[in-house]
This record gives sequence, structure tokens and C-alpha cells, in this order.
Amino acid sequence: MSDLSALAHRALEIAGEKNLSIVTAESCTAGKLAALLSEAPGAAERLHGSFVTYTKANKPRALGIPTSLLQDKGAVCRDVAAAMAKAALTRSPADVAVSITGVAGPDPDEDGNPVGRVCIGLARAGTTRGLEYNYGKLEREAVQARAMTDALTLLVAMLEEC
Repeated sequence: MSDLSALAHRALEIAGEKNLSIVTAESCTAGKLAALLSEAPGAAERLHGSFVTYTKANKPRALGIPTSLLQDKGAVCRDVAAAMAKAALTRSPADVAVSITGVAGPDPDEDGNPVGRVCIGLARAGTTRGLEYNYGKLEREAVQARAMTDALTLLVAMLEEC
């Protein structure tokens, strides 16, 4: 079992122990985090799905992210990651949400964010936060893997706190 699979398994295991459910909102990982979670035991009972908002233009339409926030701060920032997680939580029956927005490459994004900049958001009732990571100029798959590892690690920690 890979490290990513083990983390996904652990997240769903804790969610099951605590009778909680999960939703994701993804940009640069394009649904890969939800797909990974869907392979873990318990996914049918604990994973509600994912909002894949790959483009900046789709974030307001699918998740209601304010266009003013995207214009002022760009799509890759802590505030957008937190807003994505909160919106996914609001638009689903899930108890917790995790989001990923970033630049996997091979080129910087339309706002000039460099390859390897990723922001992760977490949300549960009454709590929302966003964190920023800079992985450097890695290959696309490596950026996505690092983002999913960090997102799952944060999700596990949040579930443990519930």
C-alpha cells in the first residue's frame, strides 16, 4: 500500500470511528484526491464526492467563490482554499471538507503563481482555515502527490480532533 493510499485509508477509518463524512473540492488535483479516497474501505459510507473546479472561471459557478476574491487574490491563495472547503461543506451533506488549489505545472498560472504553489483548505462546522505550501518546481505528478499527501495529513488531523 502506498503512503497516499495508507493516508486515505486512515482518513476513512477515523471518519468511520467518529461517524463523520467527507467531501473534497479540487482544482490542480482534478478529482484525484476524491478518487484516491474512493478506493479506501468505507468510502461508500463516508465519502460524498468532490467538486472539481479546475479553472478559475468555474470556481464561482460551481462553488460560489466570490469573483472579487479571485480577482483580488488569484485562485491560489489561502483564502480561496478556505472558501472552496467551506463552499463544498455547505453544498453537500458532509461533516468535513478538504480542498486543494494550486499550480501543478508545467507553467505558472494566469495570475503568475509559480509551479509548486499549492493551498489547502479545511472546513467543518464553525471552523475554516487555509494553508499555503511551496513545493518548488517539481514535475506535475510530484506536485499533485505532495498536495494530496499534505491534504490527507491535515484531514486526518482534523478528523482526530472531531
